[in-house]
Amino acid sequence: MSVTAHTLKSWLRDRRELAVLDVREAGRFGEAHLFHAIALPYSRFELDLPRLVPRLHVPLVLVDDGVSGVAERAAQRALDLGYKAVHVLENGTAGWQAAGYTLYAGVNVPSKTFGELVEHACHTPRISAEELHAMRVRKENVVVVDGRPWSEYTKFNIPDGVCCPNGELALRIGEIAPDPNTRVVVNCAGRTRSIIGAQTLINFGVPNPVVALENGTQGWFLAGFTVERGAQRRYPAVPEGAVLQNLRTRAEAAAQRLHVPFVEVATAQTWLNDDSRTCYLFDVRTAEEFATGHVSGAVHAPGGQLVQATDQWVGVRGARLILVDSEGVRAPMMAAWLRQLGHDAHVLRGGLDAARAANLHAASVRLPRFSALELVTTQDLVNTCVLDLRSSAAYRLGHHPQARWSIRSRVVADAQGAHRVALVADELGVAQLAAIDLIQAGVREVLHLAQPDNQVATPMQPPDAEREDFLFFTARRHEGDRADAEKYLSWETGLLAQLDDEERSTFQLA
Repeated sequence: MSVTAHTLKSWLRDRRELAVLDVREAGRFGEAHLFHAIALPYSRFELDLPRLVPRLHVPLVLVDDGVSGVAERAAQRALDLGYKAVHVLENGTAGWQAAGYTLYAGVNVPSKTFGELVEHACHTPRISAEELHAMRVRKENVVVVDGRPWSEYTKFNIPDGVCCPNGELALRIGEIAPDPNTRVVVNCAGRTRSIIGAQTLINFGVPNPVVALENGTQGWFLAGFTVERGAQRRYPAVPEGAVLQNLRTRAEAAAQRLHVPFVEVATAQTWLNDDSRTCYLFDVRTAEEFATGHVSGAVHAPGGQLVQATDQWVGVRGARLILVDSEGVRAPMMAAWLRQLGHDAHVLRGGLDAARAANLHAASVRLPRFSALELVTTQDLVNTCVLDLRSSAAYRLGHHPQARWSIRSRVVADAQGAHRVALVADELGVAQLAAIDLIQAGVREVLHLAQPDNQVATPMQPPDAEREDFLFFTARRHEGDRADAEKYLSWETGLLAQLDDEERSTFQLA
């Protein structure tokens, strides 16, 4: 069933549960998409749909460019999985733009826009790279805290910066900067996490002076300063005893001030069992803590990243979110931001201990069943069409000499006339999804090809024009390209000006 752009806009205004899923690949999505669209490439559609949209009765609106027909194919796959209310946006992004609505470039656009809104509304203090550099030269009492995850921090960081992801800041900053006179400078790669991290500490009421580093590592690089690479400075352990109790008390006070609701375990279980409304259960602790034990069915979503990239975890507008931690500090501070982002976020009272005592559990994600593919080697490729489904970047670095780079939306065309197809994929599920399309198109035999040793590199193949999976939008901003870095920062600061009234009303700043 198709839906017009005007009808979809009215659905977005009424705030009922709705999932708007853009099924194009990452590169095409990042070039131009709806503000509220969630990126779910057709290549992974059935793998990730149950996680993003766990309730079968939620209305789905699937979006493509209006020409490729990928949304229609994805709609059939959703129906095959049992989804009950599946729609396709009429004429896709072209129809949306023709109706007078804005298309946005980039990724995680709502969260990025929110960061800019927070800075304007809260007047979050900031300093420039030049000012920070001068402080360091003068050996002032200052500590640089990097609000990104460890995997990003170790690639490059501001010299002497300490990794402490935003979700961990309120819990651990007292150990990083025990002297209340130490100025805390929060940075990220660009702007959003610098702003949100600094404002988190301010909202939490730390005694230290706190500022955001304007434009993060990119601002540092553009100012002519050198980043550090491979640093290993990491946040300290979780505080204990009276120190932790004091932090918990302060978090509860901040939560009350910021209108964050707590939910008892019994009510949380009722919500998780309720088939009439979507409810997500997120564990916002670190990956290491989550691995040692967690609530059955909970999804790991480190708090800072959950705010930074909410659309990677939450596919349904209007859903409930329940946040769990183990100490009562991280979940309230992150729930405060999620509520201001427009989500119905709650904190589980008593955290992990209460959940375990009451045997709280969420339903497991419904993973679809796929037919197994026979694994073959390069010795079995006589009269076989070989298609490589890995990323275009990986294909360029090395691939089987006989393989052609492809993507699920194109496999049927790329295998035209073939009766036997071997698929190369890093993840078996991706190959199995492509096999569904090939078999339905009449291919008699679909196989899974193990990676060969005799790979060839093709640095210019596939050509850039065919790389639907690669987002060229400021792709070189972390590789020393000044123009790309400047373009990215201009994009971030320009997001607020693009909002219409409905999009702006998404946010509810406390």
